[in-house]
This record gives sequence, structure tokens and C-alpha cells, in this order.
Amino acid sequence: MFPQLLSLFSLSPDLRPVDLLSRVLPHNGEALSGVRMVQEGGARGVQFFSPTQALTFPSSQLFINCPLFPAEFSIVATVKTNLPLSFEIGHNEYLFAVVKEDVDQLLLGMRFSKEKVHLIYQGSMGRERLSFKRIHLADNRWHSMVLSISGHHATLTLDCGIPLELVHKQPFPSDLSTDGSRFHIGSRRKWKGLFSGLLRQLVLLAGSDATPRVCPSFKPSLVEFSIPTILSNLPVKSQLNDVLLPPYGCHLCWSVCHTKKDRLDYVDDYQDLYTTSETLDIELFQIPSVGLFAAMAHRANKPGSAIYRWNHGQFQLYQNISTFKAQAWKQFTIGRKMFLAVSNSVGPADGERELSVIYRWSNKRLKFVRYQTLETHSARDWEAFHINNENGNHNIDSVVYKWNPGTKTFEVNQTISTSGAYDWEFFTVGPYHFLAVANAFDGTSTQTDSSIYIWLGGAFQLYQTIRTFGATDWEMFQIGNRVFLALANGHMLCERGPSLYTINSTIYELDMTTKMFLKFQDIVTYSAVDWEFFSVGDEHFLVVANSYDGSSYSLNSVIYRCSWYCLINNNFLIYNN
Repeated sequence: MFPQLLSLFSLSPDLRPVDLLSRVLPHNGEALSGVRMVQEGGARGVQFFSPTQALTFPSSQLFINCPLFPAEFSIVATVKTNLPLSFEIGHNEYLFAVVKEDVDQLLLGMRFSKEKVHLIYQGSMGRERLSFKRIHLADNRWHSMVLSISGHHATLTLDCGIPLELVHKQPFPSDLSTDGSRFHIGSRRKWKGLFSGLLRQLVLLAGSDATPRVCPSFKPSLVEFSIPTILSNLPVKSQLNDVLLPPYGCHLCWSVCHTKKDRLDYVDDYQDLYTTSETLDIELFQIPSVGLFAAMAHRANKPGSAIYRWNHGQFQLYQNISTFKAQAWKQFTIGRKMFLAVSNSVGPADGERELSVIYRWSNKRLKFVRYQTLETHSARDWEAFHINNENGNHNIDSVVYKWNPGTKTFEVNQTISTSGAYDWEFFTVGPYHFLAVANAFDGTSTQTDSSIYIWLGGAFQLYQTIRTFGATDWEMFQIGNRVFLALANGHMLCERGPSLYTINSTIYELDMTTKMFLKFQDIVTYSAVDWEFFSVGDEHFLVVANSYDGSSYSLNSVIYRCSWYCLINNNFLIYNN
């Protein structure tokens, strides 16, 4: 009756259950990010706070020899929903999901709402759904469910009661491939749909109905089929009469209060570096066995730009390099070779070619020596990156250079059309590589499209365009599994009247459904020139460099903070000026 079995099971009648929950919980009692253990109602369960990568595992761990999901199976789950008031109309939470990672496609998932339990799966005609109605789970009590699937038939047994049966038009597919997918426990890989209650048991049994194995039960709401070890330790027996003590416990409740925190000055003045010219960029890098260096991009041509080395607790001048209105430095390595590239925005003299230069670190001379020159046009920035173990370097003149290990030089790989490009940002999401360009000026207006490219077929292809206003910077960052892009808008050039420098800069989030970057939040900035992201513990910060408000260059740069509250309410909050 059950022909298709998981490849890790034998053909004996005693099929082994797979404890899905134990596969993501630590066995030695160590803490796990995004998870805590709670004891309520005489039983222990786990509660999830974020859909972290630690709560997933590849499907290939289960389907060893055959990637097909069993056509006949059972799911046993024991849950306690703590927040019944949160179950609004249309609100669903996932107990688990099997997601194909590269396309973010839901192959199989079990979710529930206030009075329904759903099994969602990818059928031959598209997404299918089996829905059991009038199933009351959100009552703040423990419940055990057994969901069994066989052909056209699906049965749900709640707390060892009378089974509820559904007959579907199409049988459950026998060719549902799990290649390239992962099991996500307590979520569907996203914050939306994250299971908010307690989960005590989640078991998959292939090729068999698990109901006769767990029912009838002395505790029908807390049946035990395969409980994780760390959750199976219940209250101890009394030493006086050898009976179980009542499940006394301490319940900690809290509510979030927005209060003004004491601000700590954790950054102090340490050293002043007096440079010979206005400094437009600083690049920090480490050379093994030599030390820490800082390369300064100076506007003045003479004596050029300076490289400082950390020595005896401070930066000291180490080397001067001739540059011509240098805009930025970029350090990168290829194999054991270390390079430093400078973007020169003008030529040595009026009418002469503009050349940006790549320098190589000489282990013999212990200094940077000229290695290769590349013709550029008002170059603003360099970005170095690796794709599939190929070494490449990207400069702002809309040219992608690829490292040729045979000639040991950079060669043109691709040209990209840009409009006054000011910054490049390379980043990776899963197996995909992206390159975002900040276009600042098209010759007549600062209102132009900045572009995001994706690496396909050995070249960058246009992925998405976003309307920007004198864009100066992109900053990619991740919070959990969520991917963001922060855009710095410089100013809006108006045909009539003064230009606007007090404008919105925007944070975008990669939406896994539409596969597009969508607006997450607008933040007022003052001719912003740079974003930087960093994390301290569980809190995440964005700092913006403001440069000009139309009347003054003496402005505060602002630090914004994002915690779990901001992810729910789409709002970074000001932390400090």
C-alpha cells in the first residue's frame, strides 16, 4: 500500500520516524541563536524568534539515494500557540517548509491559522492545498496532530480524537523532487509566517499512517512519538511518595517599552593626521608580517597621496605616491600577490590622458611599485571581487576588467553604460552575484536611473533599474536571511531655483516573491555621500555621512538602529547624531 519510501528507511514493517526538530536543536544543551526553551503546562517546547540558517538542513540529509519526497507519509506535531489574539484573518504560521533554495520555491509546507490546518505542496498543475477547517489550535493549550497522506486521501487526527478525512481531486504527487531544497523548521524561510508558539514534537514517518502508533494515549494532547532529548526531561518525582509533582514553574512576561537610553561615548579622539591636501578616501588594509596600512586619496597632485603604516601605537607616513586628484583607493589580493589601485580623476596635465594605476606590493623593496595603468575618464571608485574563483577588478569608467593569469595583467572583460557613475557595490545573494552602480548625472539632470546587474553567462546583465537623484553610494547588508540595499542620494538639480540637498535616501529590500528590490524605508539625508552598516550583538546599525544642506558643510552624520521591532514595522530609528 505504501510503495515509495525514504531511501534511508529499510523495507521492514517497523519504519523509523525522522525527528525533524532534533535535527536543528543542539544535543549538548548549548544555546542556539533565535531559539529558546520554555516549559508550560507540564511540558517543554521551543520558541522561535527568527528564521535563522541554524533552523534549516538540506533535504539531501534525508533523501540519500532518491531525491523524491514520499507519496505516502505522516506528520506528527505537538504544539502550543501562546498568542491566540495574534491570529487575525489571513494570518498563517508555518510548522515547517521544504523550499527550493535557488528560486525560493515552496515545495511542501504545513501551516495553520486560527481555525484551519493547511498542507501546501507543489503538484503537477502548480501549487495545491489541502485545508482542514474548524481545527481549534489557538487556545493556549497543548495539542498533538497526526496528518496522514495517501493518494487522494488525507486525514487529520487531533488529540487522538475522531479523524477528519479529505478526498482531493488529484493524488499527492509521486514525483515531487527535493533536489536543491532545504527543510526550514518553524518558518517558510521568511519572517512572515514565523511560528510564534511552542513546538515540542515534529516527526516525519514515510510510507505509513502514524495514528495507530500514538493513539490511544494516556495524554492525547501530549502524545510522544519522537521527542528531542532536551525537551523530554519533565519535572522530577517526589522523594516522599514517588509521585509526580505538579508542574510548578516561573513564567517571565514582558512588554516592549520605548525609552530613551543613556548614550555612551564609546569613540574617543585618538590621533590627528595632518595631511598635505583634502582627503577624499581612506583605505585600511593589512599586509601579513608587515603591518596595518592606511592609504589616503588626496586631491592635490603634489606631493601626491600618502600611505601610512601603524607603528608604535600610531599611524606614521610610510610612502608617497604620485596621484592626480585621487578619488579612491582599493586594496585586493590575487593568489599571494597584493595590489593597491588608485582612481585618478584627471590627467597629469590639461589635455593628457587620464590614467588610473594599479600598484603591487614588493616584498623585496617593502613598498608599492607601479604595476599597470588603465585609461579611465573621471574615475571615482574601484571595486574588486571574485566570481567562481576567477579574479576581476571593476573601475568606475563602466569597464569590468578580468585578471589574466597567463599574461598577469588586467584585460577588458565587459563595458557597462553608465551616467556619471559615482560608486559600484558588488554583493552575493545565495548563488547569484550582483553589481549595483550609482549613477549621479546624465549630462542634464541628477534625476536618472541607477542600475543593478546580475552575473549570467560570463557577463553582467541588467537586473533592475531604480530612479535616483545624484546617487553617490550603495551599501548592501543582511539581517538574518533578509537582504537590503541602502542608497545615498546626493542632490536634486532643479531647472529653476536652487538645487535641493535635503532629500530622501532610500533603503530597499530584496523581495523573494517578486525577485525585485522594493522600497523598505525613506530616510531624510543632506547630500549623503556614504552609508555604512555594522552590528553590535543582536542590534544592527546604519550610519549615513551627510555633507551639505544647501548652506553649510558642518553637519551631523546620523546613526540609525534596527532591532526586531524595526523589521516588523519597516522603520530604522535614529540612535545618535
